[in-house]
Amino acid sequence: MVERTRLAAERSAEAMTLARNARVLILEAPYYKTITEHLLAGALEVLRSHECQTDRVAVPGALELPQALQAAVAAGLIGSRGQGHYAGVVVLGCVIRGETAHYDIVCNNANHWLMETVIRHNIPFGNAVLTVDSEAQALARAEGGALGKGGDAARACLRLIWLKENFSQHATALAP
Repeated sequence: MVERTRLAAERSAEAMTLARNARVLILEAPYYKTITEHLLAGALEVLRSHECQTDRVAVPGALELPQALQAAVAAGLIGSRGQGHYAGVVVLGCVIRGETAHYDIVCNNANHWLMETVIRHNIPFGNAVLTVDSEAQALARAEGGALGKGGDAARACLRLIWLKENFSQHATALAP
């Protein structure tokens, strides 16, 4: 399954135009440090290959990622109000299922509030917050450099930045 995912990522990366020279905010929740380091390596590999500048901000865990993103919006650094400082955001982290309902609470709330914030503020976004059953699953998804989930999130963010900057041209070209 992991190999099939990597092949799909390669095809996807070749097929889409991505933004270049963008400034991207990376929010990371390094609760599982080794996994987050792999995600970060993949994201940075993609972002650097597209000549992007990055700033990194760490928070304690996945539930704090939406709060950090909202703080960046409130500070005018990202989002639809004005140009902002960042063209997009990539989030990195991991939530591993445990024996209690805490996993579901963290996954559901972190993802809900991240998506609510990026939609409300028109923020290009790449999500590499892994939600898995085991550390082995997390490592299988996080490893792989640019072809791992960190690289996928960076590509998603860069594609959305490009679309935000160019959508009106493409919408016109696609209209009947």
